[in-house]
Amino acid sequence: MNIDTRIKFRHLVCFLEVARQGSLARAADKLSVSQPALSKTLKELENLLATPLFVRSKSGAALTEAGIAFLRYAGPSVQALREGVSNLRSGVHDPIEVRLGVLSTVESLLVPEVICRLHARHSTLVVSVVTGPSAYLLSRLRLGELDLVVGRMTESPEILGLSFEHLYSESMTLVVRRGHPLLTHLWSDKRLEDYPLVLPLAGTTIRKFADSLFVQHGISPPRQRLETLSLTLSRRYVQCSDAIWVAPFDAVRQDLSSGELMELDLDVREPGGSVGLCSNPVLPMPLAAQWCVEVLREVGQEYRENCYP
Repeated sequence: MNIDTRIKFRHLVCFLEVARQGSLARAADKLSVSQPALSKTLKELENLLATPLFVRSKSGAALTEAGIAFLRYAGPSVQALREGVSNLRSGVHDPIEVRLGVLSTVESLLVPEVICRLHARHSTLVVSVVTGPSAYLLSRLRLGELDLVVGRMTESPEILGLSFEHLYSESMTLVVRRGHPLLTHLWSDKRLEDYPLVLPLAGTTIRKFADSLFVQHGISPPRQRLETLSLTLSRRYVQCSDAIWVAPFDAVRQDLSSGELMELDLDVREPGGSVGLCSNPVLPMPLAAQWCVEVLREVGQEYRENCYP
């Protein structure tokens, strides 16, 4: 189906600004046009699309379901065109930036692989990565300070109103250093309490999955614990002590393959949480973020099919 050539750039710009502001008056002020002119432009677009895009009321303008659907395509299209025109007019092909929020669950394997593929395909791409707890990263995404957030976050209340796309499921596992006493002697679940424990920070999404693993086995966490989201600190502490690390499987996959860390077999593994990407549907997605989403889906599919790593 061909695009209706009567849809102009001004239609899309007006639509996006009203969606962003939630008000015709504020959008008109932002675009330096009169409110009647803006209203007329929106009406033209709705007639061309044969569907209402906003529900207008005294409190403002709210997107309809059709408006939300159209926003997913209009925003990236306008952003890509603006970036392309700006790049060509400058005479210099400036780097394009994507701003990623990355949770600890995916910073070891998934994100490095995604960045490698992005850089192989786009010669002027800058990937800016911010790490931290899901609540912090999702709040920055909501404010437009990040383009995407990647990791486990479905249990976080801050995700409400944002768009989440599942990539793959990942379980938690218990790992220890090579030569750990629990690997050479018969042991029961209760003996786990005799050793220091490494856990994600309390209140984080991944901690809830770690706690569920202990509930399944009736294990009371020991009083001696290290609670952190730092994979580097967790890995080093476990390698130089008798601590037990409740880790996301992806974070220790390579360590297990190389024999640097060993997995404790509890017979039943926590079923796994949803690792995915989160975006802000209210804001237009930059072109570089679109590239990143494509590669995340590609690598996520390989994870699901056990083709990577």
